[in-house]
Amino acid sequence: MTTSMPGTRPGTRRVRTELLGIYLNDHLAGATAGTGRAQFMAGSHSDPPFAEPLRNLADEIAEDRASLLRIMRGLGIPARRYKVAAAGVAERLGRLKSNGRLVRPSPLTLVVELEFLRLGVEGKELGWRALRSLADADDRLDEQELDGLLARAEQQLSTLEELRVRAVRKVLLTG
Repeated sequence: MTTSMPGTRPGTRRVRTELLGIYLNDHLAGATAGTGRAQFMAGSHSDPPFAEPLRNLADEIAEDRASLLRIMRGLGIPARRYKVAAAGVAERLGRLKSNGRLVRPSPLTLVVELEFLRLGVEGKELGWRALRSLADADDRLDEQELDGLLARAEQQLSTLEELRVRAVRKVLLTG
């Protein structure tokens, strides 16, 4: 008779929880940085074509981070506070980057920030895809929830691409 680990479906391969813990904590660090950046962007860009979509994205990205924490708790994976803290500090330090202007923001700031945020959402989508691929081996992973998170990440990518193209055209075209 074979026994399976809690959450493991009989007859399937087991999820390597220790490695998954490292992987998900790395994603949590990225989610922390992405949430901070999205909230900062939402608060610092008041231009109407960008303000509301950025506020909505910031709210969704924060909800996605909360979903990741909930999934980690369900898997019995503790959040590594040092990784979360380091990511938060790195995101805040990233705000000090050189942008070609000493005092006020460069017109390119919005373009670069949108590209940064898009890369973060692409990474998040890959994390959801990884978890979705493990759901058949571990019944603690909710396939429907992961499908919903994937769909939302895809919508976020579409929104970010629309905003990015709009910002590129606004900043880099004359006349």
